[in-house]
Amino acid sequence: MKTFTFERPESAAAAAKAVAGTPGAKFIAGGTNLLDLMKLEVEQPMHLVDVNRLPFAAVEETGDGGLRIGALVRNSDLAADPRVRKGYGVLSRALLAGASGQLRNKATTAGNLLQRTRCYYFYDTTKPCNKRDPGSGCSALGGFNRIHAIVGGSQACIATHPSDMAVAMRALDARVETMLPDGRAETIPLADLHRLPGTTPQVETVLKPGQMITAVTLPPPPKGVQIYRKVRDRASYAFALVSVAAVVDVEGGRIRSARMAFGGLAPKPWRVAAAEEVLIGAAPGKAAFAEAGEEVLSGARGHGDNDFKIPLARRTLGAVLSTATHTA
Repeated sequence: MKTFTFERPESAAAAAKAVAGTPGAKFIAGGTNLLDLMKLEVEQPMHLVDVNRLPFAAVEETGDGGLRIGALVRNSDLAADPRVRKGYGVLSRALLAGASGQLRNKATTAGNLLQRTRCYYFYDTTKPCNKRDPGSGCSALGGFNRIHAIVGGSQACIATHPSDMAVAMRALDARVETMLPDGRAETIPLADLHRLPGTTPQVETVLKPGQMITAVTLPPPPKGVQIYRKVRDRASYAFALVSVAAVVDVEGGRIRSARMAFGGLAPKPWRVAAAEEVLIGAAPGKAAFAEAGEEVLSGARGHGDNDFKIPLARRTLGAVLSTATHTA
C-alpha cells in the first residue's frame, strides 16, 4: 500500500471541497472495497477524506410515504430496518444476499453503489485492463470470462457491476441525493447514476469530481409481491452470476404491474422497460414470461465461458415470475 494523507472534515461541503480540490483524493466510509484495492495497488489515492462522522447514518420517512436512507447507513442496519422489511422486502433480501455479515456491518449505502467491479483482470495489475489502465486492452474478452457481462458491455470492457443492493434499488426507482463541491444539491435517478463502459470504461458514474452521495430516497412501497433471487456459485459470500429483483402485482388474473432489475448481466443494474410492458395486462404463464425474457436478453452476447448466462437468466426470470404470480 502506498502512503497517503488523511483528513476528517466536519461538514459535507468541506468533504466535497477536499476531494474536488486535492489531486488523487478519495472519500472513505466503510472502506470494504477501497482498502482492498489500495492493498493491491489497483487504487492509489494520495489523500483520503473520511466522511464517517457526517450526519448521514439515519433512515427517515419522507413526506410522501417513502424512505430517505442516509449515505452512511450500514447495509446490515438497512436490511434489518422494520420499515424496509415491511415495505421494501426486495431490498432487505438483496442486502442480506450480499457479502458476509462482517462486511455488511461495515459497508455503507453510498459505498455499495460505488463499489467497483470484481473482474479478475481489474484486480490483477499484471494484466491489461482498460478500466484500471485506459488503453491497455481488455483481458477478459479473450480470457476467462465466466462472470462477465452479456449485455451492455463494449469492446473496451465487459466487466459487471457487483452490487445486490443497487439491483433492488433500481427496481424500486430509487433516486440518489448528492452534494457538489460548491454546496449545491443535485438529485440523480439511480437509473442514470452508472454509465455503460463504451470507450471509457474507467468512467463508471456520472458523478463530477468531489460530488458526494448524501442519501438515497425510495418512493412509497410499491404494491405487489417482492422477490430477490440470486444465482451464484456457493450459498454465501459470492457475487451473482444472475440476480433478479422483481415487484409484480396481479389483479383479476392479469398482471397489473411488473418491475424487474437484473444483476450479474451488465456493467450496471439492468432494467428493460420493454420487458415490463409485455407483462402488463398479460395472463401469468410461461408464454408471457418467455416473451419478457426475450426482451431482457435482446442483443445478449456471450463471450465463451459466460455463454451459459443467457439461458440461466431466462430460466431464473421465469422462476421468479412464476413464484411472484403463484403459477409455479
